[in-house]
Amino acid sequence: MEDINIAFSRPEDNPDVSIVSVDGYIDTTTASELEESLKRLLSKGRFNIVIDLGGVNYISSAGWGIFISEIKKIRENGGDLKLAKMVADVYEVFELLEFQTILESFDSLDDAVGSFGALPTGRVEGGVDEERDDATSVASSNDATVES
Repeated sequence: MEDINIAFSRPEDNPDVSIVSVDGYIDTTTASELEESLKRLLSKGRFNIVIDLGGVNYISSAGWGIFISEIKKIRENGGDLKLAKMVADVYEVFELLEFQTILESFDSLDDAVGSFGALPTGRVEGGVDEERDDATSVASSNDATVES
């Protein structure tokens, strides 16, 4: 059985975006961990999300379903979910399922983060964001937590 590793970070140039980096296989045995991690972000009001799929070689229908099932709630709250760094085999399935009509995908994290636009006015650039403490939080197959 394959494991999944999930790490969370925020880019310094746009800390309003949450990056969820995933490594491993997203299938019926691991999809629930990704779903729980995503729901925890949403419960914290984090609605600008980039999923870094660079370390994912396979996504089952259960995995794709997580992204699709959460997108409505995310967009109703003024955010978006974007995918980045899909390997060729994963991207091929993404296209076959025609998910590009629902979700944006990007070749790089920088492009995905940049697609959310600039920082809101009034934020102190270079300052410390008091919510950045989840930047180094890591979840694995045995510890799917997001620190607040």
